[in-house]
Formats: sequence, structure tokens, C-alpha cells
Amino acid sequence: MIIQQLHDQRVVLVNQDSFYHNLTEEELARVHEYNFDHPDAFDTEKLLDSIENLRHDRAVDIPNYDFKSYKSNAFPARRVNPSDVIILEGILIFHDPRVRELMNMKIFVDTDADVRLARRIRRDTVDKGRDIGAVLDQYSKFVKPAFDDFILPTKKYADIIIPRGGDNHVAIDLIVQHIRTKLGQHDLCKIYPNLYVIQSTFQIRGMHTLIRDSLTTKHDFVFYSDRLIRLVVEHGLGHLPFTEKQVITPTGSVYTGVDFCKRLCGVSVIRSGESMENALRACCKGIKIGKILIHREGDNGQQLIYEKLPQDISERHVLLLDPILGTGNSAVQAISLLIKKGVPESNIIFLNLISAPQGVHVVCKSFPRLKIVTSEIEIGLNEDFRVVPGMGEFGDRYFGTDDDDNLQAVAPMQLSNQSR
Repeated sequence: MIIQQLHDQRVVLVNQDSFYHNLTEEELARVHEYNFDHPDAFDTEKLLDSIENLRHDRAVDIPNYDFKSYKSNAFPARRVNPSDVIILEGILIFHDPRVRELMNMKIFVDTDADVRLARRIRRDTVDKGRDIGAVLDQYSKFVKPAFDDFILPTKKYADIIIPRGGDNHVAIDLIVQHIRTKLGQHDLCKIYPNLYVIQSTFQIRGMHTLIRDSLTTKHDFVFYSDRLIRLVVEHGLGHLPFTEKQVITPTGSVYTGVDFCKRLCGVSVIRSGESMENALRACCKGIKIGKILIHREGDNGQQLIYEKLPQDISERHVLLLDPILGTGNSAVQAISLLIKKGVPESNIIFLNLISAPQGVHVVCKSFPRLKIVTSEIEIGLNEDFRVVPGMGEFGDRYFGTDDDDNLQAVAPMQLSNQSR
């Protein structure tokens, strides 16, 4: 049903049953004593290798296991090409933690024991040509104990538990909708659930075109950067916790809405991060804003020069402001300082205008409970560790400074006038 509803995507089904071990001559002679419902009956290493290849866009040959000869080479293998969605199916598929780690979504189909037994009898007698007495004997001797020992305990690993299986149309629709949402996201968003890229429109694309153009005037650069920053800030605020609140409207009616998060502050990474402060103040009146200054030494060296933060910052949700996420080294320094000051990692939302994949990897891996909100993911970094295609030195273009002397003169003034 999932495959049918995802008809507009490339979807492939891989069955765990395809990876049964070939039985030896000794095992074939006592096949009725062989436990096909034990995890050791499967060639898990081959399954892992096949799924890894598919995930890296390489075609694989999946064995076509013959349940009458108990051989995986009795029939030609099935060629499976890379796809948008891989559905890996099997009753023991959650047993091996390495297999579980490969999965983006884990679904446990919870079915009544009587239904399971009836289905097995029908399948083994019709599809596999087995005697019903042998099926029942196998069920009581191997299948039921294996379910209790190896299958039912893995239910706790499931992200979704579906009662009634394919008859549960609501659950199927929700799963398909979730998959389609993921397919529409940037690839990095599929890897990191704490990364959020605001949905692109022609307006957003047009503003990015203007601020990236080297010929754009300072006035236009600031104007369109401010518009984009405002969108990023609004999106970031949407990830803060809210509480339900009821108010009386001018008509005397009751409106049930939400109340904004009260314990909030901003922290800008000087100097570029200060370009985002006005947008934050416009959205959150009277918000406290702290400062962090990090000096870059060489390609990767970072040194904390200055910090001025609210004394009660550990009790607040923090919006960390820096328009460019490049290597991620400065971000790690700033985030580490906030955590050292007592801010819970999950209370930090990192707001960027553009983000390089390298920086996203560094920050998301180092701080998996932090959220990153950005308006666009870049191609990467060049040999000078500059974001490409990028938009140049953001601070210089925004504040109208073109050399280090101007930077030396402007930064202290902003510290004394704006720190609070």
C-alpha cells in the first residue's frame, strides 16, 4: 500500500527473507529441525552490504531464495537499482542494531496472534507446498518461541506501531505523507532532523540573487538581507515552546490561541551576527541580546576574545545569530560557551542566512539537540575555506567596511553601544 501511494517516486522493496543462508547437506537432511525463525538463519552481513550500496546509489543483486530447495542460488538474482525510498521488510529486521541504525523510519506492524497463525498456515501450505501438520509443528516449536524471544522485544525500537496492518488506512496515509515531506527536503535535512531550511519561493530566490550579486549596492544589499533575515528569525521563533492561551475578542467571543515563550534572549556572533539583531528586536520587543567575539587564527584556529551575556542566560531559550555558517568552527566555539554558561543544548536555536554542508555536519554532529534554521544550503567551501557560491564577506558588505582597519574601528564601538 505504501508503494502504491508513492507511485510518483522510485520505491524498491527489499525482503529480509531473501537473505537466508544456504543450507548445508547436513542441514538439508534434517531440515525440519532447522530454525528459520532465529536471527542466525539470515546472512545479515550480506543484507547490510546490499542496503549500504543502495543508500550510496549503487545497484545490487538481491538473492532470490528458493523455499523448496533452501538455496539462494536456485534462481537468478534480482537486480535492484538505487531508489528514492527503500522499504526493508522482515519480521526479524529490528533484531540487529546495525540494521536498525540504517533506518530513517522503523515501523512495527502489530497483528493479533490468531491472525498471524492463520496467515502462516495459508502461506506455507499454498505458496511453499508444506503439510499443515508440519506447519503447526514448526509454529509451536520454532515460530512462537522466536516471536517471544526475538521479535516482540524489538517492538520498543519502533518509531511507529501500526495495529491492523494494511487495514489501517489512516496510518498508511500518515506514513506516505511523512515520506513525501522528507523527499521534498534538502538531503541534509533527511540526515539531520535538527536542521530546518525555510521553504524557498521565487521571492526568496530573487532576494538571494540580489544579495549574492557582487554588483549590488550596499543599500540594496542591506535592504534585501534584512528581509531575508526577518524570515529566518520568524521561522526560528516558530520552534520555541508555546503554551495555550484563551483571550476574549472585541466581539465578546473566546479565542483559543498560544502564548509566546517569555524566557528568551538573542546572542550575536560579532560582527556579522549583529546584522540580525534589528530583525530579532522587531519580532521580540525589548529582547535582551548578548555578544560573543571569536577571532579566527589561520584556517581552523579559533580564539574567544570577548563575551557579554545576560546573567540569567542559563534559564532562557537562546537564538544564536550568525548569517554565515562556513566551517562550523566558530559556531562550535560559541555554542560550547553557551553550554558552559548553563544553557541546555536543546534550548539553543542557531539562525543563519546561508549554511555550508561542512558546517552543518560539524554543528549537527557535535550538538544533535540544537536546532539550525537557515534560508539556503550552499554548495560547499573552496580551498580558502570560503563559502561558495556565497556572498563574500557579509559583515563588510552589510556595514560598509572593506578592510581590517575599519573592522578594528567599528567593532569596539558596536560593543559599547549595543551590549546589554
